[in-house]
Amino acid sequence: MTEPRPHPDAGPPVPTRRELNKAATRQAITDAALGLLRSKGPGNFTVEDIADAAGISRRTFFNYFSSTDAALASIVHGFLDNAIKQLRLRPVDEPMLESAQAALVALADPKAVAPLAELFTLTQQSPLMSHTELEAWDHCRAQVFTVARERLAGTPGAQDELYIHALAGSIISCGKAAMEVWFSRRGPDLTPASLAELRQLLIDAMALLATGFNTPAPPSATRSS
Repeated sequence: MTEPRPHPDAGPPVPTRRELNKAATRQAITDAALGLLRSKGPGNFTVEDIADAAGISRRTFFNYFSSTDAALASIVHGFLDNAIKQLRLRPVDEPMLESAQAALVALADPKAVAPLAELFTLTQQSPLMSHTELEAWDHCRAQVFTVARERLAGTPGAQDELYIHALAGSIISCGKAAMEVWFSRRGPDLTPASLAELRQLLIDAMALLATGFNTPAPPSATRSS
């Protein structure tokens, strides 16, 4: 029997003033990092530059991030966090890959993928940002791994670390494949139509994985009788 979803009125705890201030500071840092990346280009600004632009001290910066790469990688975390929230709303007995696809469908606004798309675009254009891309995807994989372990707890094979690692890694690999296909088609285009296409590619990639990459034969491959 499908476990009911959380009651819609049972929202998350109201954040404290301290939590809100920390979130605002973190956002100011990432906004400053992205602004400097746009204006100065990769490798042309420092932690001190980000701190000055965000109106904070260098010490405060390091309370939140370990490097400029870490600050830039966090730009995509908002999209990921929203996707993870949607994933956790899915029925616990639903296949993980179906839940992943549904979570992406639930992010209806194409603008939700804009930070993910912009960072990916910038990393493709500059080898200097390869560490930033790796850090962003590592964060994604860790989050998916955690959710997969939670979802599979108590089911046969749930203690199989290889299964959970392979599942999380496959989801991330399909996500990266969707990003690469999108970039090959659209390049640095971040218009609403382009972002909508990226969102659909991410959904389609999860569907391919869920079906074991079994797709119908193209019309041209079907012979008439």
